[in-house]
Amino acid sequence: MLRLEDLRLTLGGFTLRADLSVALAKRLAVLGPSGGGKTTLLNVISGFLRPDAGRVIIDGQDVTDWPVPNRPLSFLFQEGNLFPHLTAFDNVALGIAPSLRLRAAEREAVVQALSQVGLSGFGDRRPGDLSGGQRSRVAIARMLLRRKPLALLDEPFAALDPGLRREMLALLGDLCNAEGLTLVMVSHDLRDAERLCTDLCLLEDGAIALHGPLAPMLADPPASLTPWL
Repeated sequence: MLRLEDLRLTLGGFTLRADLSVALAKRLAVLGPSGGGKTTLLNVISGFLRPDAGRVIIDGQDVTDWPVPNRPLSFLFQEGNLFPHLTAFDNVALGIAPSLRLRAAEREAVVQALSQVGLSGFGDRRPGDLSGGQRSRVAIARMLLRRKPLALLDEPFAALDPGLRREMLALLGDLCNAEGLTLVMVSHDLRDAERLCTDLCLLEDGAIALHGPLAPMLADPPASLTPWL
């Protein structure tokens, strides 16, 4: 589903190098210290940054030179990127119709997406009238509505309290299973990775220190993972 082939990007004195694959419907956690290159990696995959060398391949297509809007992926940011003056319905609808001119089938799809995340009846509320968890659900609904095969998450629930964060991770896991989504999530928390992800990539100083299935690593932690336990 996702392949990064001999990827290299230098920004000032920092260099990111990555060579990895994420199989269809797998969920990869990208763990590492601040400044290690996690968000830079997501920005290269999404197209916000172009690598100096290497290729980004998504769903069998070389998208290295594709502009951001054309890539077959959705991005869930830390703040959710909701527009405060729009209703929850319209914030979700932006995922498929930036003009907000919707056909009947598209309006029904928005209603269905809100229902999938447990927000039936909340479509007319603005973000300021919603709780933090509900705002996260709106952002997830918008991501689902785009029907892209790859989802990128940059610590989307970091601002939530631990209980709500667990709830959102469980919801996202259920939705990924139902939709067959492939996911890459940046995190500082190994516990969050364990709750949602199948695979782990440890990124340190711009280089991959560890990559593979998560469960065996937790059962017999390698030395490089020990500080995160």
